[in-house]
Amino acid sequence: MAGTAIVLIVLVLVISFFPWDSLRGPVNRYVSEQLGRRFEITRHLSVRLGLTTTVIAEGVEIANPEWAQEPYLLKATAAQFDIRLLPLVVGKVVLPSIRLTEPQIGLQIEPDGRRTWAFSRDTSEKGTAPQIGSFTVDKGSLSYLAKAQGADLDVQFSLARESGNDLPLSFNTKGRWNNGAFTANGRTGGVLKFSTDSQAPFPVEVNAAAGKTRLNAKGSIADLANMAGFDATFDLQGENLDDLYGLLGVVLPATPPYKLRGKLEKKDKVWAVSQIQGLLGKSDLSGSLSFDQSAAVPLLTGKVQSKVMDFADLAPVIGIAPSGSPTPRANSANASTGSKTALSGANKKALPTGTAPGKVLPRTPLDVTKLKSMNADVTYSAADIRHVKELPLDRGSVHVKLNAGILQLEPISLGVAGGTVAGTIRIDSTVAPAAIITRLDVRALQLNQLFPAVESTKTGFGKFSGQFNLTGRGNSVAQMLGSASGDVAILMGKGEISNILLEFMGLDGGEVIKFLVRGDNKVQLRCAAAAFDVKQGLMTSRAIVLDTSDTLVTGQGQISLANETLDLLFKPQPKDMSILSLRSPLRIGGTFADTTAGPETSAMAGRVGIALVLAAINPLLALAATIETGPGENADCSAVLSQAAQPAAATGKK
Repeated sequence: MAGTAIVLIVLVLVISFFPWDSLRGPVNRYVSEQLGRRFEITRHLSVRLGLTTTVIAEGVEIANPEWAQEPYLLKATAAQFDIRLLPLVVGKVVLPSIRLTEPQIGLQIEPDGRRTWAFSRDTSEKGTAPQIGSFTVDKGSLSYLAKAQGADLDVQFSLARESGNDLPLSFNTKGRWNNGAFTANGRTGGVLKFSTDSQAPFPVEVNAAAGKTRLNAKGSIADLANMAGFDATFDLQGENLDDLYGLLGVVLPATPPYKLRGKLEKKDKVWAVSQIQGLLGKSDLSGSLSFDQSAAVPLLTGKVQSKVMDFADLAPVIGIAPSGSPTPRANSANASTGSKTALSGANKKALPTGTAPGKVLPRTPLDVTKLKSMNADVTYSAADIRHVKELPLDRGSVHVKLNAGILQLEPISLGVAGGTVAGTIRIDSTVAPAAIITRLDVRALQLNQLFPAVESTKTGFGKFSGQFNLTGRGNSVAQMLGSASGDVAILMGKGEISNILLEFMGLDGGEVIKFLVRGDNKVQLRCAAAAFDVKQGLMTSRAIVLDTSDTLVTGQGQISLANETLDLLFKPQPKDMSILSLRSPLRIGGTFADTTAGPETSAMAGRVGIALVLAAINPLLALAATIETGPGENADCSAVLSQAAQPAAATGKK
């Protein structure tokens, strides 16, 4: 027994005082062979042998592959690491702990999958990365280069020595991400624990900026090895949510400047954002979203809502500049003269930014190519929609479905003028230009709410209904409408409207004077209909009828969505007798940006000529020529509404 004890003591002494420096050469060669690259301990080596061996080295260098930009994967003044020997036999590197002094770390990943930290002769995804339990540093630097991500980052870090500091490791990052300027700073725990059996979450505080996007986050990471188990609160703000596509790969709509906060969690490959609260422009936003990256194409799901939504904040979604941008206006100096009179200044609407000069429809390209990079199933609702100048929206909701590059807004439900607009919009981004199908049903829109800016409609009542069925191709709203085909119909049953509108339309001079002096009256509306067949952006009237107890108005004409022009002719037939009535058709023409209206010149010329001839004989006969006996007859409203509701395909028209 004594002899055995002496032998053990001698072995311990030999191991303890063994000149390990003499083995630096063989160790360097062996480790280099196992790692598939140069490894070198440059100054001093000491070892504590065991199945898990502790290596203490002064001056450590691990080279990067020849293709890497930085010469070293790791270069440190000193290093102490534990390494398990048995896994080395099969080429597997297991490092339960690493402690580095003043390290310089160079990480790089190539688009083809090669990585500098893959320890084998094959540095692609098939290569074997080391298994690390915990990682501790005092101060140093790290570079990260990823061409596919447009990333080139430099990180400086240092460890505070004071006790009681839960976040002793501070870092500062500068460089580029997604080919844009990127900065970040923050603090973390002092020991990075990569072991999956670690129970203690790793605390993190981050302040990052990419372009005009700012992120502040505070929380913890349960699994550093797989970057999973996030549990953090965040504040996020920027100029446009669309910018997050380049940063995170999440396809979000273009928006005005935003400020959001919420809670961020990550389990496996699913990111969950909950308790969202914030503003997009002047619109509030709340709800939750989930981004699942487990499939080849990630999936965004969730539900968000607004208590109050400012309609101007939707402008970027349809290719119009956000609210606050300069707004060019139609040139009122272009109003026609002579027999035509320009519409009132109230109808000269502001032209939104994103349109071409003299045009109204947005021409800013919508980036639909991103739709192929993500799937989605998200619902959005707004309880109160405000500041809609052209259309009195009051509420809305939409279910957004995105699958394989095909975007479906189904169903869409909007509260408009006391009624509803509901239907679907489908955009197929797999073809170029994108294909769009629109199916919208209009129900019970209130006349007195539909045109709030027109004073003479406020006292009328009646309900509009209609259908919009259009298909088109294009990457902007203007292109889609300019190529659209289908049909449009708007119908109205019994109601009450302003008589002064009809008298102006019929140019009934005597009645206009009477109403202007004594005030406007209202007349009963029997029915109204306007239906158009649409082909390649050209709307051709199928039926235009307005029938009241006072006047029967029929019309015809065309509206070009491609050229943004209109040419409509209305023929009024008053049902009562009135002096000073010329019974001349009314022509509405010009462009969407500069619309004109006035009596049809050719029709009036003949009657005015007769009046002048009669006036030469007897002035009283000239007045007689203007007397209207009211030959208008009641329209067959049932037949009119039925005809207007039928598209060309149903009526046999081509």
